[in-house]
Amino acid sequence: MKVSDILRVKGNTLFTITPDDPLSDAVNVMAEKDIGSLVVMERGELVGMLTFREVILAIQANGGVVGDTPVRKAMDDKPLTSTMDTDLDEVRRMMLDHHARYMPVMDKRMLMGVISFYDVAKAVVDSQNFENKMLKAYIRDWPAEEEGS
Repeated sequence: MKVSDILRVKGNTLFTITPDDPLSDAVNVMAEKDIGSLVVMERGELVGMLTFREVILAIQANGGVVGDTPVRKAMDDKPLTSTMDTDLDEVRRMMLDHHARYMPVMDKRMLMGVISFYDVAKAVVDSQNFENKMLKAYIRDWPAEEEGS
């Protein structure tokens, strides 16, 4: 299974923000859309990711308030990325090794979507459930050994 398979099922709806937008706007969008991350875009290019982790750290650094902090000060400016062809096992390893909950998917310099750790876990479970059903059907349909053979 590849990243493209996850995006095909999930869809590629993206929520973006610019690095110069106030962090308070980002918090509002994340709350309204019930999402845990925003892609930070500038002049049509990915320049960072903003997740609830970065928001919490920025609020803590600012004395417990969002204030007028720009997204640029809070975002991860070197987010972990994958391609559409990245294998699911590789994505899992990358996300676990880097404690990444969200990963932009790139095709060269074009942003194709974002996958979450939840999306990856769901794809693995769905795949295992499908394999289990196929094995059970195979075993159920297996011809019984004839007596005396």
